[in-house]
Amino acid sequence: MLDYNFSNDFYKNIDAMIYTCGHENCKPGHSYGPILRNGYLIHYILSGTGIYKARGKIFRLKEGDAFLICPDDLIYYEADLHTPWSYTWIGMQGIKIKGYLERTSLLKDLVVHYGHDDQMRLCHEKMAEADKLPQNRDLIMNSIMYEYLFLLARKFPGSQLTSYEKKSDHAEEALKYIEDHYCDSITIQDIADHLKINRSYLHRVFKSFTGASIQSYLLDYRIRQACILLKNTDLSIRAVAHSVSFIDPLYFSRIFHQKMGISPSEYRKTDNLL
Repeated sequence: MLDYNFSNDFYKNIDAMIYTCGHENCKPGHSYGPILRNGYLIHYILSGTGIYKARGKIFRLKEGDAFLICPDDLIYYEADLHTPWSYTWIGMQGIKIKGYLERTSLLKDLVVHYGHDDQMRLCHEKMAEADKLPQNRDLIMNSIMYEYLFLLARKFPGSQLTSYEKKSDHAEEALKYIEDHYCDSITIQDIADHLKINRSYLHRVFKSFTGASIQSYLLDYRIRQACILLKNTDLSIRAVAHSVSFIDPLYFSRIFHQKMGISPSEYRKTDNLL
């Protein structure tokens, strides 16, 4: 079995990313679950048959089918005893993944039939190949992910305007404001004033859209930007702290250690891409 993992809980506030991909040729009767997963995983069946159980339903699947595992759904799947399946999978996390999948029928139906769609299959193959690259792996894998999501939306479109698209405008604007002003000492009230909406309403919409509070997202975003500066510049720790709106470099180092598990200076010496 091949299985690549790229994240921990800190990265859940990223917009969208690949956190696992792999391939498995299952033995007869091989099963997985019952279990909960913390991301969105799509399994594409290359050959054979099996069953998938989710949301009180049993799906009997075959070559060319694909099934979606959603966060916090209790799921179980099992290879057939006589014609066990082989499959490949792609796992995605991030605050925008649900919205992207809501543009497809997959989030509602859980199962679709790819058939012998070369483009869909190629995305799975390219994802595994991209992991072997020594440089820019994250950029390449994310580009494949967006291509994959586009193909899903085109091949299996949702039937109507999604709740995500109806309610996301203010949250999207808040995210953009944070990206543009994270280096300043902004507050939640600053964001609400910029959007000309009530602070409490902003909090509810943002939490619903991202799964995180504004304060939590802003802090994580600043730490991610600090990671980039540490890896790509020779700025001092003090200068990096100031660049992401931390006045006290000691406080910055303490928060950085809480989030990343190591100090800023130690992080700078590692091979971690983010």
